[in-house]
Amino acid sequence: MPTTSLSPAVVLDRVSFAWPDGTPALTEVTGAFGTARTGLVGRNGSGKSTLLRLIAGRLAPASGHLSVTGDVALLPQTLTLGVTRPVADLLGVGETLRALRAIESGDVDPAHFDAIGDDWDVEARATAALADAGLPPDALDRRVGELSGGEAVLAAVAGIRARRAEITLLDEPTNNLDRDARARLGHLVRDWPGALIVVSHDVSLLELMDETAELYGSALSTFGGPYSQWREAMAREQDAARQAERAAAQVVRREKRDRIEAESTLAGRAAMGRKAEHEKRVPGIVSGARKRAAQVSAGKLRGMVADREAAARAAWDAAERRVRDDARLHIDLPDPGVPAGRRIATIGDGERAWIVQGPERVAITGPNGAGKTTLLERLVTSAGGERTEAHTDRIGYLPQRIDGLDDAASVLDNVRAAAPGIPPVELRNRLARFLIRGATVDRPVASLSGGERFRVALARLLLADPPPQLLILDEPTNSLDLGTVDELVDAIAAYRGAVLVVSHDDVFLERLGPDLVLELSATGTLAERELSRTAPPRPR
Repeated sequence: MPTTSLSPAVVLDRVSFAWPDGTPALTEVTGAFGTARTGLVGRNGSGKSTLLRLIAGRLAPASGHLSVTGDVALLPQTLTLGVTRPVADLLGVGETLRALRAIESGDVDPAHFDAIGDDWDVEARATAALADAGLPPDALDRRVGELSGGEAVLAAVAGIRARRAEITLLDEPTNNLDRDARARLGHLVRDWPGALIVVSHDVSLLELMDETAELYGSALSTFGGPYSQWREAMAREQDAARQAERAAAQVVRREKRDRIEAESTLAGRAAMGRKAEHEKRVPGIVSGARKRAAQVSAGKLRGMVADREAAARAAWDAAERRVRDDARLHIDLPDPGVPAGRRIATIGDGERAWIVQGPERVAITGPNGAGKTTLLERLVTSAGGERTEAHTDRIGYLPQRIDGLDDAASVLDNVRAAAPGIPPVELRNRLARFLIRGATVDRPVASLSGGERFRVALARLLLADPPPQLLILDEPTNSLDLGTVDELVDAIAAYRGAVLVVSHDDVFLERLGPDLVLELSATGTLAERELSRTAPPRPR
């Protein structure tokens, strides 16, 4: 594949990292990122978020060397989990702003002046950064939990951009963003100051990148072009690898036939020699000489055909290693036993109401901050209001922030809390279907990537007993690689209960094929809408 010719902003030389329990996250990663915009892709759990944290200095390599050319700013994937954090801190101006306001209130402590330095216009600059992100000035005095997930991400991106660090790392920045917010982010990315490395599964954002880097099996490779060109090059490479594998397999079969034929020929010659010796058709001294010569010749022939077969098998093994065979989730949703006419939920806005029944799929869309998550939480908590209520207590809820997990507890303990009747050994077997295996099951949730965290939350949801009759999913495609999204779509399609999904991902919703799509406006009213059919399908 083509590689970048740009000067490196980040250089990694055999960088390794392992978690405290010894589980390797990255093993001898070598590569470089240029000074342009790079999209970093890879399957969930491949180590992308860990790599960004290493580059940002949040983690230290266990071995190897990592160098950066300047200041590094990081937008973490877990940003929206810090619900009590002030928005000013997201912008990176919290300490300065608090010092400024203390002085304005009459506190002349010299420490406040030291904190401000020359940034006396910090509030004006912060307000301008919020405006660039489409947020009102009063957002500066709010906390992350008071914003929607999308608003929090935009505020943080605006703050990082205003900081103008030499190197910026964005980890899944389009999570929770509505269509308008994604367009605004795209505008910011197009003229981003400094080097930019973006971890994302958002195809539209990846198309804005100058380069595409992939982390696969601790190997970092870089392609000089956006995601679509990288996909095409990867498809060609894999086609060639599969063809080479088939050709190598044919050579192995041919060499094996040649070996068998050679053994058969040698066996025939040996039989003739024994017969001639038995019948004494030639003198003994001649017979012995012929026998020894035949043995030498047979040894040479056996060695030659064995070497050729071994070489063919080695070539076959090498060709097989070039062909990717990625593991896939095997998600089987349980049968909730919901009759087709069973009323499951009512969704309303005070003026109109819609009934969700049986195995219906309902999607809710709308701009950031409209209250979509609040509507879902009214269903989950049975708070009701605005003619919205659930008619079953068997509800499986996957929140947008995936904040229902105990970060300090292990994966096994988190899932066992929802399925106490399942023996640990059986639970481990079931977790393996979600690609949660081995030592990962015993790791604390806090150490997981966003995609791994999602799989744990999904496993906790789906292994509940009895199974939920209503699945409520709030932005379920956040942090998921494209293959896992495919598997999620297939799993939901096979589920025989009701499904309520909030998503800004029209491509995902179109594939899901909802029976009803409701759009929640900024004023809190609901209306039926049609899905956009203009979005390109996700590459598979």
